[in-house]
Amino acid sequence: MDLISRTLAARALSLIGHPALLVPAAVVQGASIRQAPVQVVLVATAVSLLLALVVVVYSLVRVRAGRWSHVDASLPQERTQLNLFAAPLLFVAAAVLWWLGQPQAIVLGLALGGALVVCAHLLRHRLKLSLHAGFAAFSALLLWPSYLGMLSLLLLAVGVAWSRLVLSRHTPQEVALGLLAGAAAGLAFNVLAG
Repeated sequence: MDLISRTLAARALSLIGHPALLVPAAVVQGASIRQAPVQVVLVATAVSLLLALVVVVYSLVRVRAGRWSHVDASLPQERTQLNLFAAPLLFVAAAVLWWLGQPQAIVLGLALGGALVVCAHLLRHRLKLSLHAGFAAFSALLLWPSYLGMLSLLLLAVGVAWSRLVLSRHTPQEVALGLLAGAAAGLAFNVLAG
């Protein structure tokens, strides 16, 4: 595969595996696998899509205002701003849904997503943890106990990790730690949510 083809494939995988697309899809699929009531699936879907939209709009506004160079928030100050926006957003959403009496799995998933962002933020002076890879691994484990679903998303997570390397967004260490952090969040979700 030549450089142009590899770059195009990496961009496509990075887009398909973007947390704003992948997490809502995994939430819907995970809720369906667990045979959650339709109302729960609708709430989980709506919340996931709304939060993803808010983060995407925030990123686009930062780029259009000239404050960020790219929606990927690759520069250190951009990543800090994104982390400080996304983590509280996820925690506040979890708290509001908990207060409204929504199912524990929805609240827990949002809180663990926030914890994943906090982890990336705390490590920011040492490395730039790949949240693309982290959320891809987290999403894969949301599909437990569907082995086929998990395997499909784990393969996508590996593809996303590869794309982040090809696009020079992360080092191998940052991608590997992102995958591990996401897998840890996914395992915690399955243990705590039951």
